[in-house]
Amino acid sequence: MAITARRRAGRVAAAVCLALPALSAQAAYVVVDTGHTPARPGATGASGRVEYQYNLVLSGAVAARLTALGERVKRVAADGAEVSLGQRSRLAPDADFFISIHHDSMQQKYIDAGRQREFAGFSIFVSQRNPRYEESLRCAKAIGEALVAAGEKPSLYHAEPIAGENRPLLDRRLGVHRFDGLAVLKTATMPAVLVEAGVIVNPDDEARVARPDTIERMARAIADGVHACLGG
Repeated sequence: MAITARRRAGRVAAAVCLALPALSAQAAYVVVDTGHTPARPGATGASGRVEYQYNLVLSGAVAARLTALGERVKRVAADGAEVSLGQRSRLAPDADFFISIHHDSMQQKYIDAGRQREFAGFSIFVSQRNPRYEESLRCAKAIGEALVAAGEKPSLYHAEPIAGENRPLLDRRLGVHRFDGLAVLKTATMPAVLVEAGVIVNPDDEARVARPDTIERMARAIADGVHACLGG
């Protein structure tokens, strides 16, 4: 990342720290969930590479950055073991925060129509069925602020008024949506957020999110947004 972009991201993280009440005065305990598993790998990218492989790399980078920031981190589904959606947020019930890392697909009818390149960028989700919804939303916005400051753009695809999407868009600029039925969010007892880092069925976006510089930039932004929200 360019020095100016780093400075801008740092200023945003500092502003978020001042603007948002801290969830914890001490080093936070954060669960970093790698979306999907090798046996159930999620979406298939335009190149044929499956989503789990992208999730594994980015979640590892997020976990490393959070650790460097002084947080205590537990990784979930990073060892290839099968973990059900309902179990993931319950493996560390005393955690302060849960974040699940994914990469996105799109509705099959768009793919069949050759419209893969129409959507690119990140999406962030919270569930109103999470018992700490307001805190989840606050952290989702902090992550979105950090991603936007790092030069990332939200896809907004999931707000499309079509069957299977139409997720309420809570913050257009930051790409934050409400998706109440997401299992890892609604079963969590702590604040919880799911991030879709990029649209891997779009060949251009897939190539972008596979680059080491993009992975580093996004991991830093996601982790810094979590850290800021948790009072870092």
